[in-house]
Amino acid sequence: MEILDCISAVARPLHDFGDEFMSDDATAAIGLRAGFAPGRGFYCRGRFGVLGEAPAPVVQAIQGFLGPELVIAGWEAGRSVMPPEEAAACYARAVRTWGRAHIPAEADVEHFNRLAQRLIDAADADALPLFAGWRAQPVPGDDPVGAAMQRIHVLREHRGACHLAAVRPSGLSAREAMVVNLGVEQAAHYGWREPSPVAAALVSRWQRAERLTDELQAPLYAALTGRQRTEFAHCVGVLTGSPSS
Repeated sequence: MEILDCISAVARPLHDFGDEFMSDDATAAIGLRAGFAPGRGFYCRGRFGVLGEAPAPVVQAIQGFLGPELVIAGWEAGRSVMPPEEAAACYARAVRTWGRAHIPAEADVEHFNRLAQRLIDAADADALPLFAGWRAQPVPGDDPVGAAMQRIHVLREHRGACHLAAVRPSGLSAREAMVVNLGVEQAAHYGWREPSPVAAALVSRWQRAERLTDELQAPLYAALTGRQRTEFAHCVGVLTGSPSS
């Protein structure tokens, strides 16, 4: 399988599977049991806790795609619950717990883990701090299914960070990219206040950003042989329930 074909095959399943974890009530329940109030505190403090005790506007700038008020409110709400490093570790446990409940039993998680780790190790993390933070999180060796889900999350963070880097030189703001990609209603759900439809001409800019994102990810997938890329795409399809990948 060629590099860009592999990226095209796995990008959406990895994103959507990770999104299911983030939006699941079971994930929110873990945050509640850890002491977080209902809302976005666990999500923000947990997901972005790998950045350390950064000021809320810095966290907002690093993650980019969520509305500023959502991120700032969620980060501040979680501040009194636990330090960021502890929150990130709690969130990583939630990632692994969700994976154990949702990754199919027939998935070859051991092979996926080997290939995924090769990709993660090959990544250049310069200018991708959120990815770098998640790559540095410990992955347990005695929980291969949970570890597979954590690696899915890390790879998702890599593409998200690359996409944020690609959006601005393509002539879009992060808000505009969210509206083009998801629509006005979903952009509002992700914290953008009263987002308005964007001009049709911006769609081509978003498509350009997608192509640039693929190019930024290409060095990772060069770390695999063509056969390994085919195997990886198959593994992702089985793990995420998207066998067409």
